[in-house]
Amino acid sequence: MSQPSNYGADEIKVLEGLEAVRKRPGMYVGTTAKPGLNHLIFEVVDNSVDEAMAGYCNEINVTIADGNIVTVVDNGRGIPIDMHKEKKLPAVEVVMTTLHAGGKFEGKGYKISGGLHGVGVSVVNALSEWLEIEVHRDGKCYKQHYDRGAPKKPVGDTTPLEGPTGTTVVFKPDDTIFDDIEFTSEIIEHRLKELAYLNQGIKITFQDTRFEPFIERDFRFEGGIKSYVESLNANKKPLFETPMYIKKTRDDHEIEVSLQYVEDYYDEHLVSFANNIRTREGGTHVSGFRSALTRVMNSFARKYDLIKDKKSNLAGADLQEGLTAVISVKLPNPQFEGQTKTKLGNSEIKGIVDSMVDEGLTDFVETNPKFGRLIVNKAMIAQRVRDATRKAQDLARRKTALESTTLPGKLADCSNRNPANCEVFLVEGDSAGGSAKQGRDRNFQAIMPLRGKVLNVEKARLDKILANEEIKSLITAIGPEAISGLSFDRDENDTEDKPKFDENGEALILKKLRYHKIIIMTDADVDGAHIRTLLLTFFFRYAKEVIEAGALYIAQPPLFLVKKGSAKHYAYNEKELETVLEKVGRDKSVIQRYKGLGEMNPDQLWETTLDPAERSLMRVTLDDGESADEIFTILMGSEVDPRKAFIEKYAKTVRWIDV
Repeated sequence: MSQPSNYGADEIKVLEGLEAVRKRPGMYVGTTAKPGLNHLIFEVVDNSVDEAMAGYCNEINVTIADGNIVTVVDNGRGIPIDMHKEKKLPAVEVVMTTLHAGGKFEGKGYKISGGLHGVGVSVVNALSEWLEIEVHRDGKCYKQHYDRGAPKKPVGDTTPLEGPTGTTVVFKPDDTIFDDIEFTSEIIEHRLKELAYLNQGIKITFQDTRFEPFIERDFRFEGGIKSYVESLNANKKPLFETPMYIKKTRDDHEIEVSLQYVEDYYDEHLVSFANNIRTREGGTHVSGFRSALTRVMNSFARKYDLIKDKKSNLAGADLQEGLTAVISVKLPNPQFEGQTKTKLGNSEIKGIVDSMVDEGLTDFVETNPKFGRLIVNKAMIAQRVRDATRKAQDLARRKTALESTTLPGKLADCSNRNPANCEVFLVEGDSAGGSAKQGRDRNFQAIMPLRGKVLNVEKARLDKILANEEIKSLITAIGPEAISGLSFDRDENDTEDKPKFDENGEALILKKLRYHKIIIMTDADVDGAHIRTLLLTFFFRYAKEVIEAGALYIAQPPLFLVKKGSAKHYAYNEKELETVLEKVGRDKSVIQRYKGLGEMNPDQLWETTLDPAERSLMRVTLDDGESADEIFTILMGSEVDPRKAFIEKYAKTVRWIDV
């Protein structure tokens, strides 16, 4: 072993200015992959939105042009251009080149803002090949160019100017930092639309001129989050036509809540924000909302004699069934758990949201008792289903799929007992399951054959799902505790959002899984695609945390085998087949098209689909939960017209859709 080198003052590296950002970009934008790249646009736009929340901006324009060059323009006050007393530089240059510099720390420049750490636009500057800023303010136009965070000139150009104020930022991401600098227009568009919903009356324009046809969108919603709820329920049947809406202010805290219930829909769709930042893990504002909702609806039910027995109180889980809600809070000093800003931690906001929602929701159901009755009746049906499920389990005196410790007989388990090293294949049919069992590595690979098409959970209630044999076997094989969406024993007073990650950033759900890789392996045909979609629907609706933890995958079996002499070549699609034929020559080449996994012998299945060294797996991710929810509702739900419209719209670009 080599001796350690001397560790002294000379070994200490001090990263000056924005050098730290370029050295460790993941610390500031999360990753150098697509999410981190897209985040650059969000950081610049968030500054403009902060101007809008302060009441100084009502128009924002975002453009992505050829070369992935981004332009963000707003008509706000403009970043200050006067000289900074300490730095002896224009304030705009200080903001662009210094971490933790901005007007959001002491509440003087902005009482409410999303960017609290002062790292946003300076990080964009540091991670861009070049950036140009133009500020119109105080009767002047200030311009400056930066190369990889460094100003091209010590001080930018300032010229007299008449006209409106505002800021323009133009930048190109640095391809030496990011894996790929191709922005994802769908993700950008969704976030801009979301911001327009959250900031009533603001106009956000999005243009993407990189490809034809050009994308041009104008987002402006006078209804705010009320329009947001209507959009989320566009393809569903609401219990009442107009969503309930609450907007109240107390001590510099602004609370907005809109909710609506949906018929024949058994999932909850709750979206929460704090200062326009999506709080995917909820937080104290969501806990306050849940407490008020449960209390108010139980009080209403008792007042109108809908519930008489004290023990029959509606639980929070009963009132979540079919609920669509958007919660938006704006507060001076939000405390987020972690730099990722996924959970709000301010203790005072729970009580504020609780009391304001209590007051607003009480007014709503008292003014509209018909709607209140509809909500209670729907929750009581959910309650009866849960009670019936419990009683059926007790009478049967046997444990259900959610409690069973006995593995299903058709599961061919692996010998390794460390879940982190294990994977399970959900295989279509016994034929493919037989080949997979013979071809697998028994040490770490388990095989779970599925017979026929599993239940479409989008159209089924909880009791039907729990009674389905295939679903029960699937739950038991994966790990019952991991299927949190099927839990019906939630305490009615339990309104806290449980943490999803431990102190090391690892998803807690992984501790409940029997395998850290769950791989859907179906035939590459219409029936296989349908089974895959049914399984994805189950995981999205009832085991979303498995997806969020990155534990769900889709196997990519080959479509073709090309033989020429003793050589074998596999092709996973028709394009690859053409490439293989060009390489080996068409003459005397024998092409076999696999109709299903059952046609492959164990050796072929191992070397193409099971072998970790050679196989191709596609990880299922959840980049846009709302878009995914909409697609599952359209394609797998009860409504026929939206599905027909979807098929007609995409018929030319999709070869087949079978749902």
